[in-house]
Amino acid sequence: MADIQWIFFDIGGVLGTNGWDTAERQRAVEKFGIDGEEFRLRHIEGVGPWEEGRIGIDEYLDLTIFYCPRNFTREQFKELMFAESQPFPDSIAVAREVAALARYTMMTLNNEAAELNTYRIDTFGLDPIFEAFMSSCWLGSRKPMKKIYTDALSIAQAVPTKTLFIDDRERNLVPARELGLNTLLFQSAAQLRSDLNGILEIQLKGV
Repeated sequence: MADIQWIFFDIGGVLGTNGWDTAERQRAVEKFGIDGEEFRLRHIEGVGPWEEGRIGIDEYLDLTIFYCPRNFTREQFKELMFAESQPFPDSIAVAREVAALARYTMMTLNNEAAELNTYRIDTFGLDPIFEAFMSSCWLGSRKPMKKIYTDALSIAQAVPTKTLFIDDRERNLVPARELGLNTLLFQSAAQLRSDLNGILEIQLKGV
């Protein structure tokens, strides 16, 4: 796989915490004392349209939280949502090292709602590293549906056999492999650096 020219990184679980996954939502349930099962069911209904860019964060919250009076404000709830996003500095450092080689077209490929996605790109300092952000909120489809992969490849004009996709979930890697992409299952920053050294035939030394 030494002929890789395009590299797609997932964000949540690879470059930082998941934005609004099960654990993050559970902490919201506990902090604000809301009905966890009702929230879970309403989230299932609202997360697809939100992450695919068909509704915004306020409509998502109308559907899932503020369909009845609350003893907390919308802004307080949003503050918790954004605070759940924390970077993985060691993983980001690996991505920055690869980008500094100026040999590869670096992009992200992730499921994320627009508001959280924009916040995370800025807060994690990703803009200088990646040339484009292939996010579900802007492509209108989510992993593991094949459409998001084919759209990302088309936009990037990337050749699947010369593309590497990095994700922390095997189910997201399966369709990528079926489309001919090379894949790497993320487990840790150290493992990522080591695997990239082997796959790309480079020497990322870290700091």
